[in-house]
Amino acid sequence: MQAKVSWKAGLTFTGSADTGFEVPLGADPSVGGANDGFRPLELMAVGLAGCTAMDVISILRKKQQDVTAFEVRVQAEQADGHPHVFTRAVITYEVRGRAVDEAAVRRAIELSASKYCPAQAMLARVFPMQLDYRIHEQGTDGSLTPAASGTVILPA
Repeated sequence: MQAKVSWKAGLTFTGSADTGFEVPLGADPSVGGANDGFRPLELMAVGLAGCTAMDVISILRKKQQDVTAFEVRVQAEQADGHPHVFTRAVITYEVRGRAVDEAAVRRAIELSASKYCPAQAMLARVFPMQLDYRIHEQGTDGSLTPAASGTVILPA
């Protein structure tokens, strides 16, 4: 994999990789930036969320789960001092659908964390991650009812 960033001005960059897509990178005005793009660590959190999300939704679809909406959030805590590395993260999987099987959701999260997601496997070596999920039953009228929630504990 090849990736690069190209400097535009000040602390503004454009990042790209093998796919050819581009993403803006910027910095906070308090450090001289123009607040005009993702912060590099934000991209790491988005990459983590995207990697596990793609695995989990793929597995749930293979298990023929009727998922109508799906979102993965990463709440990453950072060290107080420089270099402000991630020290812990909570990954929350929000699943909406009809008769979604809790065991299928738990298994999909486990497989992503233990077998398929390289971002999660790599970053889990550096800081602990808590894997939470919430399943909401979607009614025919669009209403949502909490159906299940929990935390996936991976085998040691």
